[in-house]
Amino acid sequence: MSTLSREIAAYEGMQKELEIDFLGMWALVHDETLIGTFDSFEEPAAYAVTNFGRGPYLIRKIGSTLPTLPVSTIVEK
Repeated sequence: MSTLSREIAAYEGMQKELEIDFLGMWALVHDETLIGTFDSFEEPAAYAVTNFGRGPYLIRKIGSTLPTLPVSTIVEK
């Protein structure tokens, strides 16, 4: 399992609890740990780059559903 997949799985494990207390905020997950919740996307992005460099880490809006993308737009390295 890739590192990003582990970050996503960690987020999904805490998602219901986060939706109760932090709906609409942004979550930052790194090393399978919730680093914090933030009011805007820019806040966790800046924090992550400063503290973790290029990543990987997961920034996700709490309570939002993921968009469905056509297969032609999905790229993995």
